[in-house]
Amino acid sequence: MTTLRALECLVALVEEGSVTRAAASLQMSQPALSHQLASLEREIGTPMVQKMGRGVRVTAAGHAVAEEARVALKASERAVRVGRQIGSGGAGRLRIACAETMTAWLLVPVLRHWRARRAEVLIELSEHTSSDRMVDLVCSGEVDVAVGPRPSETGEHLEVLGEEEVVVVAPAGHPFAERLSVPFADLAAEPFVHFVSDNGLSIWLDQLAAEHGVVLDPVLRTRSPRTAAQLAAAGMGVTIVPVSALPARPPGVVRRLDPLVEREIVVVVAAPSDALVELFVGDLRRRGLPGGRPARAN
Repeated sequence: MTTLRALECLVALVEEGSVTRAAASLQMSQPALSHQLASLEREIGTPMVQKMGRGVRVTAAGHAVAEEARVALKASERAVRVGRQIGSGGAGRLRIACAETMTAWLLVPVLRHWRARRAEVLIELSEHTSSDRMVDLVCSGEVDVAVGPRPSETGEHLEVLGEEEVVVVAPAGHPFAERLSVPFADLAAEPFVHFVSDNGLSIWLDQLAAEHGVVLDPVLRTRSPRTAAQLAAAGMGVTIVPVSALPARPPGVVRRLDPLVEREIVVVVAAPSDALVELFVGDLRRRGLPGGRPARAN
């Protein structure tokens, strides 16, 4: 198969007009250049160069091939340049899957920084309610990075960013307003705004309730923690949501659980050595969780 080096030799010969000057421009010997040209002629099946007295003449086929070779050489240079840009984090595409409550809470400051410093990097962002679903997307190669609560399991590279508190939300005037914190056992007697089964919070909350010997009483289910907080504040019941789901001025009554309940927030990647992924995870690590606790030391 024709090599870029052989095409480069032909283009140099056309531009320089002699084997001697072409070899010198490529910093190679004349025999090596002639060998490359001969290899190209065998591949194409027709002469590229004709000897004439003390010099050579490029044939019509040689000129035609040289014209196309210039395009191929420019494309190869562009490919190398793009590869170097991506390798240095200056260009490319980064596909991020994020828990829906964490886009504004955690990612926006980092994305703003990337937009200012890495304008040539295309960011593709998708939001999800299940960490296990996000890990599936990482495993299938559909996304490069997943950010959210710890999944039930994964064989991919995982790094803990910190811990996020989960809190109780109740309507204004609810008895919980008179307390600094709410014992988990007190939720057993309350109508509960729960989550649909494909939201990772649903199973997690049921498991948490079971650990405290509590059976929750769902009066309705929603997919969104933000909606759950709004419904609870509107008097539909009480709910438990991560603090990332709360607006700057939360509606209703927001109280800590007693004892304090937190969940780990992690980033999952398939290829931690990828330059863009490594840079992005590094920025997330340096920023940490807003108002959250840092990752525990191992």
